[in-house]
Formats: sequence, structure tokens, C-alpha cells
Amino acid sequence: MRAARRAPAAFAAAACTLAGTVSVALAVAGGPAPELAGYVSEAGAAESATVWPYRLGLLAVAAGLVLLGVALPPALRLATGLLVASAVATGVSAGVSCRAACPLPPFDRVVPADLVHGGASIAAVAGPVLAMLVVAAAAGVDRPLRRIAVVAVAVALPLSLVAGLALLLVGRSLLMGSVERLLLFDLAVWGVASGLALGLARAPVAVGQVAGGTGRPHRRRTVDGRWPTSGS
Repeated sequence: MRAARRAPAAFAAAACTLAGTVSVALAVAGGPAPELAGYVSEAGAAESATVWPYRLGLLAVAAGLVLLGVALPPALRLATGLLVASAVATGVSAGVSCRAACPLPPFDRVVPADLVHGGASIAAVAGPVLAMLVVAAAAGVDRPLRRIAVVAVAVALPLSLVAGLALLLVGRSLLMGSVERLLLFDLAVWGVASGLALGLARAPVAVGQVAGGTGRPHRRRTVDGRWPTSGS
């Protein structure tokens, strides 16, 4: 029954993540820096005409993160906490805009709003990366959910390393912009795929339930990938 109750949250998480990602992507394409050398956040700069589609897209993504955390099984409480924290950081990133070109240290002169936006954006990305790492490493996780996390984290970790080094050593550049977009796309795919996997997972059936009129009990695995016990 718990898995059945989590299914609507899982499907809603996939829908919010997809809708938010599309909104942000359209804002970036129509924003002041559609080329790969620009930061994604430049579409949400206060002076940009695409600031509201960008902000609304981020808020939808934040809602998707919370819903995905709600849909995760109880054994993944750490991942849920990371997703909720990421959602808060995403909301801060949406609410506090950077200036034009989103200046960041150590190459640019910044104001407090630039630092708040930049720090919140980094935290918003780090949360899902750590959450997918928890899902990939945790015991008793449903196999499809684990496989999705393993593939996603295998892509996200090297991209995160390159993005961090590029931010510190290169700054705003084609390398930074390309890696940032690839990393965000990987996180979006993970969120949508995980939501769908959780929503489609079969709820456990009671041990005493008769299957196909054979008179023999039929059991299914829970969403956590474990066999239900007689007391569950």
C-alpha cells in the first residue's frame, strides 16, 4: 500500500522535472547567451527577457525534486534529504538572480547577489548527484532504480569534476558552458527516469493472495526490491 501511495508522487516528480527542464531550456535558447559559452543561469539574469520562464522552470524542477524524495522508499531517507535540500537551493537560485553574464570569482568582480545565486546553483546541482550516488550504493534498492542511478552517476561524477575545475581555472568559456549543460541534462534524465521507475514499480501483494485461481500464494517484490515477510 505504501508503494501504491508513492506512485502518484513519483509520476508527478517525472512530470514536474520534465516540464521544468523544457521551460529552462527554452529560456536559455531565447536568452541573452544561447551559445554554449554562456552560463545557463544567464537566462535568469534580472535584465533578461527570459527571467520568468527560467524562474518558473526552476521552481517546477524544485517541486520535482521534493516529489521524487517523497516517492523514494524509506530505506533511502538520506537521498530524500539531499533532494529536499537541493530543492531549497534551487528555489534560492530561482529567486536571487545574478547580473548579466553571471559573474563569478575568481575571474570576475562580484556582488553579494552573484555569490548567493552561484552558491545556491552549485548546491542545487550537488544534491541530486549525491542522491543518485546514495541510490546506486544502497542495499535493497529495486534493480531498475539502481541501474538508472548507476548509469546517471557514472556520467555525473566526471562531469562534476570537470565543471569544478573549469569554474576555478577557466571561468566562463565553451568548456564550462558545454559541461554545465551536459551535467544538467544528465540530472534531468535521472529525475524523470527515476520517477517513472518508481511510479511503474509493482506494489507488493499479500502472501495469502491467490494468483490465477491456482490456490497457491503469489508474492511480488516490494519497491525496495525485497520479498515481503508474513508480518508485512
